[in-house]
Amino acid sequence: MKSVRAFAPGRTELAGNHTDHQGGRVIAAAVSCGVEMELQDNLSNTVSLASAGFAPVEFALDDLAPVEAERNTTAALVRGVVAGLREAGVPVTGFDAWASSDVPAGGGLSSSAAFELALASGLVALFGDVPTWPGHFDTLPIELAKIGQRAESEYFGKPCGLMDQAAVACGGINLFDFAQNPPAIERINFDFASCGHALCLIDTHCDHSLYTEEYAQVARDMKAAAEFMGAPMLSQAPREAFLDRFEDAREELGDLPALRGLHYYNEMRLVDARVEALREDDFQAFLSATRQSGASSAQYLQNVSTFDRASQPAMVALALADALLEGEGAARIHGGGFGGTVQAFVPADRLESFSRAIDARLGAGSCKAYDIVQEGAHAE
Repeated sequence: MKSVRAFAPGRTELAGNHTDHQGGRVIAAAVSCGVEMELQDNLSNTVSLASAGFAPVEFALDDLAPVEAERNTTAALVRGVVAGLREAGVPVTGFDAWASSDVPAGGGLSSSAAFELALASGLVALFGDVPTWPGHFDTLPIELAKIGQRAESEYFGKPCGLMDQAAVACGGINLFDFAQNPPAIERINFDFASCGHALCLIDTHCDHSLYTEEYAQVARDMKAAAEFMGAPMLSQAPREAFLDRFEDAREELGDLPALRGLHYYNEMRLVDARVEALREDDFQAFLSATRQSGASSAQYLQNVSTFDRASQPAMVALALADALLEGEGAARIHGGGFGGTVQAFVPADRLESFSRAIDARLGAGSCKAYDIVQEGAHAE
């Protein structure tokens, strides 16, 4: 029997909050945590996967259609990835797998995407002849990212863009332009430590997967705004035209979808500002645009507060970060929002006191500094 070991990192979104599913631009990076997986063929027609903290997965490969009862489960992701690989021509047969992770589940660092890409990379290495796999080898990371995205959207039940999976697959810091298919990718070489700041993620200890429906509503609202403009995605509707029809959009769609459409255009401007700042090594300009982005997410996208207003974990973490930073660095909602994590750029000389203060209020280990890792999902 053949066996392989696979690894996929977590990811952080540096710019482009909820823009990928609208064909927008995003800066995202792979970070120093991830999912490790061991896989071996078992010469059968059955899949078996064990993962610490999750129910074991086992099913036969006879039918790989989505299963309603598996929604929001690990089994759905496994079934979706296997189905996608088989459709792409990888002859996946029965296998056993064991997974471990130091990516906080539901914490906003894309534990699901890391799981999908570790599994997909491992199965390609186990069953596929990579250099001749459908599509050119150079596009393999994005092809695997698309398979992971489909598994999460169609099988798991969480509609999502391609950002999470693409960042995990590619590694490093990249600008992704999702107006193109496959997305245009530009590598960005930047070291936050060289600017005297640490990249921190604050765990709110509120599983953002609990807010899947609220997350899905963001995508639906932005899609509705695009369709109001006669376009499949907001990237294909000019900003000026949307502003001209903003009052009409409010009347037809309601205020929240209209505001979420406005956020898309604000965030595109701020993505471009941050790309330019990183290219020019102007970190203060990057921080300024990051603060503006955080404000847009809170005021227009409104993915910071939960709809019921009873629990506000992300808003609490943001308030604490702002108070502790005292006008330095920057803090913003990270990723999907609602629960999950807050991202903070913390001056290096304040990192220890900042982390200690966050942990004292939210619990030990709530604030962690992460490094950017250059290698994306891979297997051997």
